[in-house]
Amino acid sequence: MRIMKEAAVPGGRLTQQERQQITAGLADGLAYAEIARRLDRPTSTVTREVMRNGGPTAYRAELAHHATERRARQRRKTTPGPAGPPPVQGRDAEAVREYEDTFATVFIQSGLPKMTARILAGLYTADTGSLTAAELSTRLRVSPASVSKAIAFLESQGLVRRERDDRRRERYVVDDDVMYQSTMASARATAHLGDIARQGVAVLGSGTPAAARLENIARFVDFVSESIGRAADQAREILHTKPAAPPEA
Repeated sequence: MRIMKEAAVPGGRLTQQERQQITAGLADGLAYAEIARRLDRPTSTVTREVMRNGGPTAYRAELAHHATERRARQRRKTTPGPAGPPPVQGRDAEAVREYEDTFATVFIQSGLPKMTARILAGLYTADTGSLTAAELSTRLRVSPASVSKAIAFLESQGLVRRERDDRRRERYVVDDDVMYQSTMASARATAHLGDIARQGVAVLGSGTPAAARLENIARFVDFVSESIGRAADQAREILHTKPAAPPEA
């Protein structure tokens, strides 16, 4: 099916017709990037639109359009909160916000709750790699309680750590080694699945179809977890690579 483009202001809100075209593209099994190309929109715009309105299987143009209008009305009624951080010189603030939403969507698809995903994306895209609860609350326009709950979960998963700054404020950090530690924790969890599968072999009786199936699962999981751990060790140094200095004028 060919998706016809409607003239739209670049960077403007999606129109109802564009949402209908997104619905048609999803029905045809098109990737987000292809739908975005046919609409002459950034892929992140299409990805965010679909994920915030039910996902690829439940997305409906009319429902998405009404939901967007409802959210816009709610924002107009809400008393403006404290302003977000000032934009960094040379950066498009709207593009940065869209990218953070897209980055958060990836975490949501991997199983993180929405608020937790937004906070993790905010930490990764902060130049400092660390923010206080107050800074996160202001940056994301959410309550400190929401930040505290999400941080507790991220810390339990080894995805962030806490430290005190010079002013004795608690900061939440994603440093150079957090991704490595998270990957190794995932490898250990995968290896544990193999251990449990192998226990079932003795319970179900060696030589039975069920036991053979579990043994194959255990061998597969062993190989995958060992490969992940070995690759993470070999690539760990990449996470400590510093950005190159900008060329002098």
